[in-house]
Amino acid sequence: MRVPVVVMRGGTSKGVFLNFENMPDNRLLWDDFLLDIMGSPDRRQIDGLGGANSLTSKVAIIKKSDLNDVDIEYTFAQISIANNLVDFKGNCGNISSAVGPYAIEQGLVPAIEPITTVRIFNTNTKKMIIAEVEVENGRVKTEGMCSIPGVPGTGSPIYLSFPNAEGAVTGKLFPTGNPIDVIPLPEGPISISIIDVANPLVFVNASDVGLTGSELPHEFTREKLLELEAIRSMAAEMCHFAAKEDATMKSPAVPKMTIIAPPMDYIDVTGIERKASDMDCRIRMMSMQEPHQALAISGAICTTAGAFLEDTILSESINVKQEVVRLGHPGGIMETKVNLIAGHISVIKVVRTARTILEGYVYTKKSYKIAEVSSQALA
Repeated sequence: MRVPVVVMRGGTSKGVFLNFENMPDNRLLWDDFLLDIMGSPDRRQIDGLGGANSLTSKVAIIKKSDLNDVDIEYTFAQISIANNLVDFKGNCGNISSAVGPYAIEQGLVPAIEPITTVRIFNTNTKKMIIAEVEVENGRVKTEGMCSIPGVPGTGSPIYLSFPNAEGAVTGKLFPTGNPIDVIPLPEGPISISIIDVANPLVFVNASDVGLTGSELPHEFTREKLLELEAIRSMAAEMCHFAAKEDATMKSPAVPKMTIIAPPMDYIDVTGIERKASDMDCRIRMMSMQEPHQALAISGAICTTAGAFLEDTILSESINVKQEVVRLGHPGGIMETKVNLIAGHISVIKVVRTARTILEGYVYTKKSYKIAEVSSQALA
């Protein structure tokens, strides 16, 4: 069957965007439908739209909202490459940056010049995201001078605001109730911090897992990745997502493994030397058990919030003296900005770019019943 799709880059990710009305009317068929479209399970995703990388095996499902003070309802899906699994537990901040442009271009939100504000309700986390999108001559503006690490060239800036993002998946800022937990490893116990803001992350100090904190993606050995996944799996069990022995299969996307280290000069993936004076910490994230080539936006949001918390392991590596937090990742340095009210974070803002790459149809291998007009609420 033929299904309308739009392929978009959002930040440092790329995904397939689908209108909710073109989804199977039976919610139980969604997993099979999305796996079919993306060509999973297959490490090459050769028979679908997936790009054989966790950063390009993503789907956004978009619905015009009837909720008060909401324009768009957006569901994110992380499609496993090698396994028969679709993970709806968390959100992707990079893909979120393309939701506003998609909604405007598809006529779901009226284009208002020069800036269209799109109020987005992410159904995965039950949290709001506010997108500010530049519009020119009634269309989303894509050309501009904004550059972001990990994406070639420049584009029009898209500002994303994440208000009240605590407890996005678990309902708690600290899913275990503790700022620091100690877990046993064969080499001895280590301290971790599990924090849930925009997405749950499990933080470890680089030195505690035998790393410097300046590693680039290709420098992580398979043995080290397995060690890190073992820690992440324990954290998944502590968050009640899955038993640790099943976490890689049942909860591969959250919590996200995140390695923290103090500022230090390092060379990024493009060969540029990043100076310690230009950052507040170094950060290395995992995405679906592989090293992230840059930095997930939800990871940046969570780390930024963690930088203002006391008694976590982030306190040892980050000493923030201002409302702008500078995060040194493999692709460069990302900045986030916080709005503080009475010493508490009300909003965290980041800037991204996005653009439409393709609009057309995807042909599925199986048939799925699609309702012409569906009133079913997003799950």
